[in-house]
Amino acid sequence: MYAKLMIKSQLEILTGMHIGGYSSYSAIGAVDSPVIDDPKTKQPIIPGSSLKGKLRTLLVRSIIKDINKMPAPNEDPPAVRRLFGSGAGSKNENNSIVKARLQFADAFICNADDFREIGFTEVKFENTIDRKTGKANPRQIERVIKGVKFEVNILYDMENEAEFIEDMEYLSRAMKLLQLDYLGGHGTRGSGRVSFRKIELLPADDREGILAKHMDKVSKLFKDVEDYELFS
Repeated sequence: MYAKLMIKSQLEILTGMHIGGYSSYSAIGAVDSPVIDDPKTKQPIIPGSSLKGKLRTLLVRSIIKDINKMPAPNEDPPAVRRLFGSGAGSKNENNSIVKARLQFADAFICNADDFREIGFTEVKFENTIDRKTGKANPRQIERVIKGVKFEVNILYDMENEAEFIEDMEYLSRAMKLLQLDYLGGHGTRGSGRVSFRKIELLPADDREGILAKHMDKVSKLFKDVEDYELFS
């Protein structure tokens, strides 16, 4: 019994988002912390690892009793490990590697034409003050600007029909939680608020019609995600 489900959506930036990239040096007057971008197009991207890691962390926090004692990834609850995977040494029956049922692709901008003239990013100036000396420490942080949309593609491998609905409940819960949290850095200062739009569920391999039997219920779960956000 096996099937694949593609979960597609647009992730819209609601407040400037910073997912840091790499800079070998910083010239005088240059941005101190640039965003990660596609080397070919020079447009910002959201790495699949960033989205996967944030969704996993938020989901675990919602399940465990004490968020001040977060488990190691290999000790996450079983439902989390089967969705996001775990390495050798995890606390499962065989003490073996658990293959993730979810695959996260890097997300690229899907409304680039709307920003050709103004650009995709802004530079946010921040300043920290030493409380004892009063000395200022200014810095410049690059952020993807409000309104930019990224095409998100998540592929789910259905290996156990009995666990399919529960898996989708956990994934949709994590996506809801992200819309009440933030993606990237500097979230406690207002950056990184995002919203999932136009979620589509596309059976990529359902030769036995397994997914089709459950699509009405699963569609309802993800419709709720679209209606669940901080800035409604």
